[in-house]
Amino acid sequence: MSPPDPDNDHRYRKTCRRYNDPGHAHSFTFSCFQRQPFLSKDRSRQWLVEAIDRARQIHEFHIWAYVFMPEHAHLLLFPLKIGYSVSAILTSIKKPVSNRAIAFLKATAPHFLERMRDRQPNGRCVLRFWQRGGGHDRNLWSPAHIWEKIDYIHLNPVRRGLCETPAEWFWSSAGFYAGKRDGPLPIQVDHIPRDTRGGPPLL
Repeated sequence: MSPPDPDNDHRYRKTCRRYNDPGHAHSFTFSCFQRQPFLSKDRSRQWLVEAIDRARQIHEFHIWAYVFMPEHAHLLLFPLKIGYSVSAILTSIKKPVSNRAIAFLKATAPHFLERMRDRQPNGRCVLRFWQRGGGHDRNLWSPAHIWEKIDYIHLNPVRRGLCETPAEWFWSSAGFYAGKRDGPLPIQVDHIPRDTRGGPPLL
């Protein structure tokens, strides 16, 4: 039996708690509605880039790592303010993408909206770009766990067979860490802990 999916299991949505702890990094995973590949186009990926960049200015956080996959995204960030709200950060990232996608489809491909319809048991129907619930959020403070998460994020496209090495995937921070190129989102490493695990990064 496969383990429950935190993005789709209602038990996780009901018990999800956010910990706004100063000095902690946050690892986010958010999935597209019903795991559909809404992030398979450069257009929608760019919308996500712009939303994250705008949220960074509003909420003051550094981005340590990210990857955009066709049906989900991983993001590792470090809040700079002592008082911050993880929920507010996520709303600032996800809501603009949803709004832009729905507006674009209404104007150019209204038939596609059917794939975004979420029909509730009470008869209510809403359009969703993102899966219901807050996605997966994990606090990180150990340097070893932070760097393990960075490697995990960067290896996503390789595990899926989308590229041979992490640095080849454009919609990722792997190229920055490999010293090959900057990606769509600038990475800020002022506060990132030193990698004390030994050995080369998996790039």
